Amino acid sequence: MPTFDSEGVEIAYIDELPAGGATRALPILLIHGFASNIGMNWISPGWVKTLTEAGYRVIALDNRGHGESEKLHDKGLYGGALMAEDARRLLDHLEIEKAHVMGYSMGARITAFLTLNHPDRVKTATFGGLGINMVRGMAGTGPIAHALEADSIDDVANPTARTFRAFAEQTKSDLKALAACIRSSRDPISRDDVGRIACPVLVAVGSEDVVGGSAKDLAELIPSGQSLVIEGREHMKAVGDQRYKDRVLQFLEQNA
Repeated sequence: MPTFDSEGVEIAYIDELPAGGATRALPILLIHGFASNIGMNWISPGWVKTLTEAGYRVIALDNRGHGESEKLHDKGLYGGALMAEDARRLLDHLEIEKAHVMGYSMGARITAFLTLNHPDRVKTATFGGLGINMVRGMAGTGPIAHALEADSIDDVANPTARTFRAFAEQTKSDLKALAACIRSSRDPISRDDVGRIACPVLVAVGSEDVVGGSAKDLAELIPSGQSLVIEGREHMKAVGDQRYKDRVLQFLEQNA
């Protein structure tokens, strides 16, 4: 993948034109979740194919510490607001003035910071896999960090932490970098903050997703918020759901 320099951090990304190669196609920026990467979050579930076939220019980045981007072991070099600046600098690098933005899980949180701090750069925002827990914060990160730092997954007893460790191993991630990322300062996003988001927002969360929380409850805090409950899906299984894709395409078309 190509890379660019984000104030000293090497960030890998993709830039895919739609079928036919229309260079003026509407851009959409995709931001993946914790311990994931472009391939796992957006290519394998069919998102890049779906969006390019629908006529969009698809840009996605591997967040710092993830995928093919630079691995940093200092927790001070992570955090939602800081990682949102990587996304903004990617738009600068590609000379994109404004884009639709969709993030999943941690990527939704990063998208929220991008939308709040640079509202002129975001046409619409889609928060996937993160509902009302966006404003409640994430508890219990310590056990996950310990699980990532353990010598073996066999040493991890906490079932939730074990799930994160297994996923990190599946994505062949740098475990120390992920531990630093999840130990980083978690800048709060308040109810008042999301109430200041002016662009149209779609919140899409699985009905069985205990990590993300209610899509409807978060959408009700956002002036132009809409919600999608992906019935029967939990956090890991919702990302590739066809109902999610169909609703996003409808949402983007409504706000083209």
